[in-house]
Amino acid sequence: MDEQLLALLRSVDTPTVCNAIEVVEGKRGFDRFTRGTVLCSDPGAGAIVGRARTAKISAIAPPTEEADVIRARRMDYYRHMASGPRPALAVVEDVDGDAAIGAYWGEINTSVHKGFGLAGALTNGVMRDLGDLPDNFPVIAGSVGPSHGFVHVLEIATPVTVFGMQVADNEMVHADRHGALVIPDDYLGAIGGAIAKLLETEKIVLNAAREPGFDFASFEAAWAEFERQRT
Repeated sequence: MDEQLLALLRSVDTPTVCNAIEVVEGKRGFDRFTRGTVLCSDPGAGAIVGRARTAKISAIAPPTEEADVIRARRMDYYRHMASGPRPALAVVEDVDGDAAIGAYWGEINTSVHKGFGLAGALTNGVMRDLGDLPDNFPVIAGSVGPSHGFVHVLEIATPVTVFGMQVADNEMVHADRHGALVIPDDYLGAIGGAIAKLLETEKIVLNAAREPGFDFASFEAAWAEFERQRT
């Protein structure tokens, strides 16, 4: 990815990117984003952006496969996370869903993933060791818990569903404390300009609202100009 575009995407929040995609599409209705409330290990860290390295895990019950099969798959998982294009982030579905108990994302595992050069992790599962997680590696998760349970890897590099959002391996993801979305590859050439246009048009209303003496008349004028420029 172009470094200038990457820096721009990292500098804005996920709602801004969501709105910018609608600018690219020229309409409302983009829906490749997460649903519900997420938890973020470091809300002030800003956005994580990159290609998805996907996997599925479970922890609510012991694995039924042979131990050597489980160990081999775990090593394959780490090999997958350590490879591929950068920037990237781990996108891991906990198939236990709302019943998830296994905190896969603790101090050791996050440090390993950060060492692989990943920007962070997005999961509907559990995180722990808050306060001991490495800096500059946000984890966006579904819950916080104390135990790793019987956590084991089920699938690697397959499509996953996290907070209602489907993600295929290698798709571009933007995520922060609000949630996450997939940026279609076809939009990468236009998304930078769309973000710039969006931010400039929003200033029309924001600057007016922050002026002394702001009232309905000034709002009405600003809003008319806002709508004129965004069409």
